Amino acid sequence: MGSAVRMLIVDDERHVRTSLAAWFRDEGFDVETAASGKEALLQLGDRAADILLVDIKMPGMDGIELQQRVRKLAPDATVIIMTAHAAVETAIQALKDGAYDYITKPFDPEDVSRLVRKAAERYSLLSENRTLRERLEAAEPRLVASKGSPMDAVVEQINQVAVTDTSVLITGESGTGKEIIARLIHARSQRRFGPMVVVNCGALNEGVLESELFGHEKGAFTGAAGRRRGKIELANEGTLFLDEVGDIPAKVQVDLLRVLQEKSVVRVGGNMSLSVDFRLVAATHRDLEAEMQQERFRQDFYFRINVLNIEVPALRDRPADIPLLAEHFLQQFTQQMNRRIAGFTDEALGGLCSYRWPGNVRELQNAIERGVVLCRGGKLGVQHFPFLSAPAPDDQSLSSMEAAHVRRVLAAQGYNISHTAAALGIDRATLYAKLKKYKIERPT
Repeated sequence: MGSAVRMLIVDDERHVRTSLAAWFRDEGFDVETAASGKEALLQLGDRAADILLVDIKMPGMDGIELQQRVRKLAPDATVIIMTAHAAVETAIQALKDGAYDYITKPFDPEDVSRLVRKAAERYSLLSENRTLRERLEAAEPRLVASKGSPMDAVVEQINQVAVTDTSVLITGESGTGKEIIARLIHARSQRRFGPMVVVNCGALNEGVLESELFGHEKGAFTGAAGRRRGKIELANEGTLFLDEVGDIPAKVQVDLLRVLQEKSVVRVGGNMSLSVDFRLVAATHRDLEAEMQQERFRQDFYFRINVLNIEVPALRDRPADIPLLAEHFLQQFTQQMNRRIAGFTDEALGGLCSYRWPGNVRELQNAIERGVVLCRGGKLGVQHFPFLSAPAPDDQSLSSMEAAHVRRVLAAQGYNISHTAAALGIDRATLYAKLKKYKIERPT
């Protein structure tokens, strides 16, 4: 601990400086000394100190003034005041001004050593917390939006709900960035030091989803060779994010409702109830109120997960954000691919801003990534975004127009079936039927 902490001893008495410096160097501290407050400030200007031992009575600038200046210059530094018995009242005033502690002269070096070790432990803890906070802030996802964007209301909701443990339902079209919203809620919550566990409910059938969420005991089903903890257990003291919650089968909805009400989970094939403490955030592109009317989604589960709703606007409803997002993704992918691209031509940027973006932000991100791959320098132009210059088909029949639209959205979504179906507002089975009908295949 000591080797990582720099100490500055400030005292006008030479023998005090030298004896204390020798003592703490032997204990492994990095020690410097100063004979006056002015000299101490000059040293601090060149190199920061973590702990300062400051004599309260010095000619010129006394310890109180020095401590006040240090507080402004280096607010994280820990100041310990050294004082004679007659100046204890002044030392107490220094504590009120932010000093860590004081010790009276003459003092036992062991007493000073214990006090400094406590201060060093405090410094190390503050340093670790600061480092962790900086890492969390660096890892926090970005919401790119223009001033006055409809996303301003979303950000305000995020800040309001993040400090609570309220269940949140994030709704909006596929590709609008609902998972980024969920991650921001977690990153700004009191649970940010805990895990954020993500489950894509739309990609799993009922049996697999049950095992994924609740875990299972050995022998619970064929292939269950050992015990497995579920995502709910793994989210303990953190956040559980259920993406595409509208695709959860009715039976699993009932089981999840019980977990949310009882704050406990039972693994598949088990009978032991395990306490869990997590915050639920869910997201869907479906209209859950319409799903309830069709009896495809349980009303009691809906009201349990929808304590607060955040509706994420579609990209076509916030066109002013498109240039900022396009530039953000351009910087991201040019750095990743080590490419030099000078931006967008006016024609390309205008086309991106006027395009309807059925796949929303995800589609824009995919388009910029493909453009960076195709570009060989200069600027990204219309030629790098084929969907901007695609001519209308000669065949103007409804089926031909539908086939062309499906092909365009499929390409924009990187031939991902789930994302394409969501962007088109249909289920996967319907999309597969259309691909078969129009003989659309993924290019090799």
